[in-house]
Amino acid sequence: MKKFFLSTISLLTLAVILISWGATGHSKISEASSLSFNEQMQEFNAWVSFLRDHASDADYRKDTDPTEGPKHYIDIDNYPAFVSTGRIPQTLDSVVAIHGATFVYDNGILPWATQASFDSLRNCLQRLDFENAQIFAADLGHYVADGHMPLHITRNYNGQYTGNTGIHSRYESTMINAFISQFVYTGEDAEEITNVNQYIFNYLYANYMYCDSVIAADNYARSLSTNYSSSTYRNALWNESKSFTIPLFERASHALAALIYTAWIQAGSPPLTPAAISDPLSISQSSLEQNRPNPFTSSTHISYKLKQTSSVLMQVRDLNGNTIATLVNDTLAEGNYTCEWNASSNPAGVYYLIMNTGKFIHVKKMIYLGGR
Repeated sequence: MKKFFLSTISLLTLAVILISWGATGHSKISEASSLSFNEQMQEFNAWVSFLRDHASDADYRKDTDPTEGPKHYIDIDNYPAFVSTGRIPQTLDSVVAIHGATFVYDNGILPWATQASFDSLRNCLQRLDFENAQIFAADLGHYVADGHMPLHITRNYNGQYTGNTGIHSRYESTMINAFISQFVYTGEDAEEITNVNQYIFNYLYANYMYCDSVIAADNYARSLSTNYSSSTYRNALWNESKSFTIPLFERASHALAALIYTAWIQAGSPPLTPAAISDPLSISQSSLEQNRPNPFTSSTHISYKLKQTSSVLMQVRDLNGNTIATLVNDTLAEGNYTCEWNASSNPAGVYYLIMNTGKFIHVKKMIYLGGR
C-alpha cells in the first residue's frame, strides 16, 4: 500500500511531505475563519486563539497515532468513478463496500475524517462540553485546510508522476512561509450548511482542478531556475500561483466558519458563556443538584427545583451526545422534584445529565461504575 503501510523510513519521509500548508498556513486559515463569523457567532471569537494555536495538532499526532495519516488526504483520481464522472460514492461505507477497506484507507479518508470531526464538534456542543468542542473544532480546521490544498486531493501529491518531485513542500511550506504576509482577504458571513457531506465533497471536487495549476506553476518556475532555494524560483512559483492560492486560503477559512456555525445550529444553538448555562440560584428560575451518589453502581438520585411553572426536559446523554434516557418530559409547577436513573442496562462510563427548561440549561457529569 502506497502511504498507510509503508516502511518506517518511508513513513517518516511521507509525514514530512504531507504536512498540508505547513504550520504557518494552517494557523492563518484557522485564525482567519473569524472573518466569516456572523452576528450570531460573536461568542466564538473567544475560540480564535485556540483554533490558531492548535491548528496543526492533527499533524503532530502522526508521530504517535498510526491511524492519523490517511485522514489528511484523498487520492481521489485513483477512483475509477472519479476519472469517468468526476464524482465518487460519498459515504465511507459505500466506498469500502465497492473497493475494500485496504484500497480506501491506502488512498486516504480526508472527507470522512472531516465529517467525523464535524459530528464530534456538534455532539460536544450539544452536551455543552466546550473544552472538547474546541479541540474538535481545531481538528476540523486542519482537515478543512487539507481539503483546500490541491496536492492533498491527488495521487500526484508530490509531483512524482509529472517530473515535479518535491513540489509538495516547495509549494505548501517554503513558498507559503515566504509570502504569508501577502495573504490578506476578507470574509463573508457564514451560513448554515444544509448537507455537510455534500458540502465537503463539493469543495474537494472544486479544488481538485488546481492540481494541474500547481504543476504548471512549478514548471514555469523551474524553467527560470532549478535552484529551489533561490529567490528566482520561489518568486516565480509565487507569481504563477498566488492568483488561486490566496482564494484557496480564503475559501478554507470561510468553510471552517460555516461548518462551526452549522454544528452549533444543529446542537441547538447553546450559549457559550458559562453564566448562561448554569446560573446562580438567585437569578435562575430553576436549579439542578448533583446526582447522589456519584460515582454510583446501579441507580442514582436526582433532585431539581423550579421557581415557576416550566417545561422540563431531563435527559441522560453519553459522551457522543446520544440520548440514553429521558427521565422527565413534562410541564411542572413551581416546587422541588426528584427522580431516579437506573443505569444497570448501560455500560460503565461517564454520562451527562442535562435539564432544559427552555430558558435555562443545567448540566451535571455522572460517573457510572457498573454493577457490582
